Parts: sequence; C-alpha cells; structure tokens
Amino acid sequence: MDTWTNNFPYRRVAVTGGAGFLGRYVVGRLKDVPGVEVFVPRSRDYNLVEGADVGRMLDDSRPDLVIHMAAVVGGIGHNQKNPGRFLYENLMMGTQLIEQSRVRGVKKFLALGTVCAYPKFTPVPFREDDLWNGYPEETNAPYGLAKKMMLAQVQAYREQYDFNGIFLLPSNLYGPGDNFDLETSHVIPALIRKCVAARREGAPSIEAWGTGDVSREFLYVEDCADGILRAAASYDEPLPVNLGNGREVFINALVETIARLTGFEGEIRWQPARPNGQPKRQLDTTRAREKFGFVARTSLEEGLRKTIDWYEKQG
Repeated sequence: MDTWTNNFPYRRVAVTGGAGFLGRYVVGRLKDVPGVEVFVPRSRDYNLVEGADVGRMLDDSRPDLVIHMAAVVGGIGHNQKNPGRFLYENLMMGTQLIEQSRVRGVKKFLALGTVCAYPKFTPVPFREDDLWNGYPEETNAPYGLAKKMMLAQVQAYREQYDFNGIFLLPSNLYGPGDNFDLETSHVIPALIRKCVAARREGAPSIEAWGTGDVSREFLYVEDCADGILRAAASYDEPLPVNLGNGREVFINALVETIARLTGFEGEIRWQPARPNGQPKRQLDTTRAREKFGFVARTSLEEGLRKTIDWYEKQG
C-alpha cells in the first residue's frame, strides 16, 4: 500500500465527480484505506451548480475532506461550442462548494484545477508562479478561468477564515475508462478511436485536428489519482501545485505512436483549418515532488498500451 494510506488523516471524504473517469480511480484507492468512508454525490440527486443542493449534499455526507473533481469538460471543439456553459457551471460549482464547506466546518478542501488555466504563452516548463502572467488560450479560456478562480477563493479563505483549501493543476489525463466520444473527447481517446476504427474497417486514412506541431504533456490517470491522494493526506499550503510527469510530446509524434500501437498503417491527414489549441504544454513538477513526494511512474508508451488494450476489449 502507498505511504499516504498509512496515516490518512480524514475519516469521511466527499468526492465530487467520483463516478467520472478520474474519480473512479480516486474513490477506488480511498476505499482500500481502512476506516475511511467515501461519499460520491450523483448529479441525479444533487445539482452542484445550486447552492441549496451543495448544502444538502454536505449535510448528508458530513465530510472531513472534500475532493472536488466534478467539472463540465471536453476537448477543443466542445469548449468552443459551450464557452458560457463551461464558465458558469464550473465557476458556480467551485464557488458554492468552497463557501458551503467553509460554513459547515469542513477540515480540508482539495480543488482540482486544470492546465488550461495557464496563460497561452507560458514559458516551458510551466511553473506555478507563472499562472497569473497572461490570459489562457482562447479556445478553452472560459473553462480555465472558472477553475482558476477556485485558487483565488481558497487562498482568500485561508487568509480570512483559516480555511484549509489546496489547489492542484493536473496535465492532460488519459487511461482506461476515458471518454471516447468523438464529439466531446480529448486528443488521446479520439485518436485511439479513429485509428482502431480505421484499422478494423480497412480505411486508408484518418483525420487529425490542426497541424501536429504543438506539444502536450499527458499524465496517466492512475498516477494522477496517486498525486491527488498524496496531496490530500499531507499538503496544507496555499501555493498551487502542478501534477504531471514533466515530459513534453508533440502531437504529430503522439499520432504516429498511437497509429503504431493500434496497428493502423494508413495516412494521417492533418486539418490545419482546425484549431491547435495552446502552442506548448509541459509542467515543472518540482513542487509536487518536494512537497508531498509525487513522481509519475507510468511512461507515455506504457500508458497508451494499457489504454488501447482496454479500448480494444470493449469491442
């Protein structure tokens, strides 16, 4: 068992988004810790955009710790179609949950942010101190700004109310159980689905958004869950913390790797009229390593193999 499980200081934990892609891994790990009770609010029972439902959820669960991962989220195209919804619903969920947790005396609040909160032209590798030095990339700015406001709120609440809130910034996630819907998915599951479908159907080519000459950093979902729970157990400071593996990959190289691993041998047709998104993304992960001993363990190729294997088995 991981070291954070030995002396986990919280007995009752509410995990918003706990039935989602990342949430299932976090909840599964928490349930292995003796004496810990986990509450996962479902959208059919609680609308976390509404303050009254947030208060009722907290009264029902009575948590010592809240891990807030619920989000309205999607890839570049979905962000472009829903900027108002993404801003409003993510902003209101975070604001209401932090305030109602403070009012009810929750001992700790962990807010999960997003790499989309960083300015468009942040120097690589992204350091947490650069978070406010510019405006986010336009296609996902509303989502990124809504999430970043949780950082401002937990820092203000720490100063005024001595409220223990922390803020984490994970890089792009992927892994088994990801969203493979081409309308709403992120780049890795979308490319896996396209390559597998093309191989099965004998199609001569697939289409990929943009030009391929932008970079991203990808974090395997199990590694991210480990980082979140390490921080939940022992990190109690106001500074935001990146969660990543510190390795950058260009999208054209990513596509080639996924094609190779899925057995697709056709042509990659780039669509330069489609948006690339942020030019470069790579995180400085020094603070996570120094503050709570987090180091990502899964290489991109290993993680892609596991994800592709899972997807292929779904039929």
